[in-house]
Amino acid sequence: MTPTKTLLICVYGIVQGVGFRPFVSRAADRLGLKGSVANKGSYVEIHAQGSDRSLEQLLTVLETEAPERSAILKVDTRETAEAPADSFEIIESEKEAGDIFVSPDIATCDQCKAELFDPTNRRYLHPFINCTSCGPRVTILDAMPYDRERTSMGEFPMCPECEWEYTHPETRRYDAQPVCCNDCGPEVYIIGHEEELKGAAAITATRRAIMAGKIVAIKGIGGFHLCCDAANEEAVKRLRQLKNRPAKPFAVMLKDLATARAQCQVLPEQEAILDGHQKPILLLGEKPDSRLCAAIAPDNPTVGVMLPYAPVQMLLFTYDDDVAMTDALVMTSGNVSGAPICRSDADAQKEIAGFCDLMLSHNRKIRLRADDSVMDFLDGAPYMIRRSRGYAPLPVMLSGDFKGSVLGIGGELKNTFCIGKNNLLYPSPYVGDMEDIRTVEALRESITRMATLLETEPRIVACDMHPRYNTVAVAEELGLPVMKIQHHYAHILSCMAENDWAGPVIGVSFDGTGYGTDGTIWGGEILRADYRGFDRLGMIAPFDQTGGDASAKEGWRIAAAMLHDLYGSDAGAVAERLGLCSEKQVHIQAVMAEKGVNTVRSTSAGRLFDGVSAILGVRRASTFEGEAATSLQFAAEAYMKNQTSGDGPGISMATAPVPADAPDGAFTLPTDALVRALTDRMLAGGDARELAFAFHDRLADIITDACDAARAQTGLTACALSGGVFQNRLLTKMCTEKLKRRGFRVLRHSLIPPNDGGIGLGQAVAAMVYLNQNGK
Repeated sequence: MTPTKTLLICVYGIVQGVGFRPFVSRAADRLGLKGSVANKGSYVEIHAQGSDRSLEQLLTVLETEAPERSAILKVDTRETAEAPADSFEIIESEKEAGDIFVSPDIATCDQCKAELFDPTNRRYLHPFINCTSCGPRVTILDAMPYDRERTSMGEFPMCPECEWEYTHPETRRYDAQPVCCNDCGPEVYIIGHEEELKGAAAITATRRAIMAGKIVAIKGIGGFHLCCDAANEEAVKRLRQLKNRPAKPFAVMLKDLATARAQCQVLPEQEAILDGHQKPILLLGEKPDSRLCAAIAPDNPTVGVMLPYAPVQMLLFTYDDDVAMTDALVMTSGNVSGAPICRSDADAQKEIAGFCDLMLSHNRKIRLRADDSVMDFLDGAPYMIRRSRGYAPLPVMLSGDFKGSVLGIGGELKNTFCIGKNNLLYPSPYVGDMEDIRTVEALRESITRMATLLETEPRIVACDMHPRYNTVAVAEELGLPVMKIQHHYAHILSCMAENDWAGPVIGVSFDGTGYGTDGTIWGGEILRADYRGFDRLGMIAPFDQTGGDASAKEGWRIAAAMLHDLYGSDAGAVAERLGLCSEKQVHIQAVMAEKGVNTVRSTSAGRLFDGVSAILGVRRASTFEGEAATSLQFAAEAYMKNQTSGDGPGISMATAPVPADAPDGAFTLPTDALVRALTDRMLAGGDARELAFAFHDRLADIITDACDAARAQTGLTACALSGGVFQNRLLTKMCTEKLKRRGFRVLRHSLIPPNDGGIGLGQAVAAMVYLNQNGK
């Protein structure tokens, strides 16, 4: 008789809500093992009895055959003495203290999609089809462990057929918490016509409305979208007018991968993300013969594309009715500008009813909002812009022995907060901009829900230093010790954490604005940073930012102030020759700066981009955040595209930093000299696209020289690039290449946004380190 032993195996990671227990059960049966598998809330616990060979095979299977949507972070094993078992069982979930891994929502799998459109299947055209490997997760979850009674699906009793599948390991829906069918579970309906337009009638009514040029609100997994035909110019323009969104690009949902290939330029590595189980919005180059109307993304060479990830979205494209349907839909967040995405019928009726002609909803409650994730690609790898559905709240793991619980409240813009528990830092789904009181309330609610899911109570909260931010007010009302973290330092910490880099770095933190330790506005900073603190080594050349909030939208104001510094009394004439503004307007800006009226001294790299964009005649003002800067990037990339050889234009100027007139002895990056050189070239009849490229190229040289100067001071050879300016893939690529040629190790973001969506992670890191150093 072959001797047997028992292994206790604990598997940590995303192993809940992905079919992990049924997978283990099937593997154990195949290998002739006895014992059990249970969900312990923070991990899956396996008791496996069998021969040494069978147990070794099980460990190999766990490593090599785990469900595609799982993510195993570690496996602990030890031998234990237990009474012999008669079979292998999946036992009821039990809650245990420890690390928590909450699965993000998972797009409909290929098997469910095939069943959805199979007329012989009992879930044919079922708007909520799912299985053990796909469907909603964090957005329906009340508490851990992930079992039906702790989700919003607990309100829907299973029919006998679904219950049989749910309780039998041989089925695809064994232990699938959201399981349901056409005979049980939620249903779709048209808001205001719940009785006469529900089920099939509701979907057909929605499809007809879209093809008639109407705008429809559609409730999905994490909230509502506003939808119309992406090939209908008039419908898209009308949506722009109703949403007061004149130019900011709309995301589109295309029917399938074949449609995406036909309309856009899709690289093989992008296809894997586009059609994977997370299905973010991916920025793709639009083909010249694309059927998408011009109003989708005006003056923008890219379009944000996603594929259907929920069954109701698939049914919009393909259904058993007489509607001839488009294969491209606008799918933009269903919200008022600045407010959080609507998640309930009441939200939709109050907030977005005026934007649409029809509202398709359903009665499965959304517990936690999750807007769509948005992703660019850089050097063949994902480069996150907005991290939410499909990715949050997957944790970032820090090396080291950290204990305790903290909260990073996040940024004022693009807010994503972060809860830290021991070595794991959990960034939340995207919340929004905190200028709107509705978003502030959503932040409060989401923090409470996330803390409940993670079964933790933060002991300290970290926030920004700005005294008037709503996020700071929320942090201060929580009744916890408050730790204020400088904005640009938090950016660098987030990059370090994503790369699990604990050692000191030269931090290049370039963004729009952040409150500095000296009370001025920072935004183009060279820091020496580690987990314990930072020193400001350098900054871009300071300038006057006149006009208050208007200066963030009207780049010509920044340009006028810079021209006044550079050209003195000739600035007005220079501005008029450039077509920037009148001589009188330059004079007004100069007087405001001299008298300190509605003016701050700034080192904002974001405003530098806005000013250069205005000087080059690319974009004088912005209708949405980043419009002038991204337009400048597009102009530079258009120049590059038309170049056949060489590195492009050069601007003769010194790029090494110079000593600053500052008490801390920091150096200044010669960005003022760069603006002067660009302006002179423009006045001499230079090409705007050529000079846009030169600006990026020279700025990358300036940054590289600044890092060299920082290395000479500190001896450090690792650089971290963070901040919203590094959302610019051209500048990021240029800086990376130039820094590597100088022998630097370059840390960049990938799945954490470099913009303010990553601030909460950096704040949480600072708070966790402080908590562990001070033992409080």
